[in-house]
Amino acid sequence: MKPTEYFSIKLVQKDSYGENDKLIFLDQTKLPLEENYIETDDYNRIAKAIEKLEVRGAPLIGISAAYALALSIKNVKSEIESKFNSAYKRLAETRPTAVNLFQALDEMKETFESITDKTSAYEILKSKAIEIHKRDEEYCLRIGRNGLSLFKRKSNVLTHCNTGKLATGGIGTAFGIIKTAFENGLVNHVFADETRPLLQGLRLTSFELRRSGIPFTMQTDSSAAELMKQGKVDLVITGADRIALNGDSANKIGTYNLAILANYHNIPFYIAAPSTTIDKKISSGQEIVIEYRNKKELLYFGDTLITSEQFEA
Repeated sequence: MKPTEYFSIKLVQKDSYGENDKLIFLDQTKLPLEENYIETDDYNRIAKAIEKLEVRGAPLIGISAAYALALSIKNVKSEIESKFNSAYKRLAETRPTAVNLFQALDEMKETFESITDKTSAYEILKSKAIEIHKRDEEYCLRIGRNGLSLFKRKSNVLTHCNTGKLATGGIGTAFGIIKTAFENGLVNHVFADETRPLLQGLRLTSFELRRSGIPFTMQTDSSAAELMKQGKVDLVITGADRIALNGDSANKIGTYNLAILANYHNIPFYIAAPSTTIDKKISSGQEIVIEYRNKKELLYFGDTLITSEQFEA
């Protein structure tokens, strides 16, 4: 299938004054059956999008939050600092595990605090958010190129969750490696975990693989062991939400299972992430704050209740 274009997030500048700037993002909860782009300049709407996983993936969360923080003071003429701080606090509460979120917010805050004339803050913050976005795009390209060294021959790759354009500001982290390797004749086939319970692999990675023209098969998370036993997997590549200084990594639930399985079957396992995912404030994974999602994400399949809400989950 011929690759076709899509984007996860885009700042649309409608005039030279910035008064009508809008952020457009792809609602990932509707994929792959519906491509619904949402346009807004409301930072609280973007915060809700991050919480509801309409926008997700550690790098993309940080980029989205940076744009949202800039937009929070667009056209604001008074109490600019107070409104900025309120938006900062709201956005910081959205996804605690994604360190990229806090790095982006802190970079935006540092820029804001350095501005003497706050009435010009929006344009400066907008430029900083665009810089953060472009920087991640370049990181993804570098990760993709560096990842080519992982391939000794044309290989079958297994991946988990979603780490492509839908999760980053560029071609992706783990997905970026897979895409770059495929374009260089080094990927034969991709096995993508469904990624319970919200099925980011089944819905999002399948969408990106198809759009990129890469041969793939979806499978249940628990099928990974059987695929490895049959010798169908040459290497595993995943992304990360946060990495400690000792290399401990937190990622979507199910990643740890894959690492253990890969180790047992002597299959190389790699984490692909930009430097912004490294939390230099923590020494090990024991210090990583883990986000626990609402149990309804397990009790419901889409909008359909599939078991009793009285059950603990």
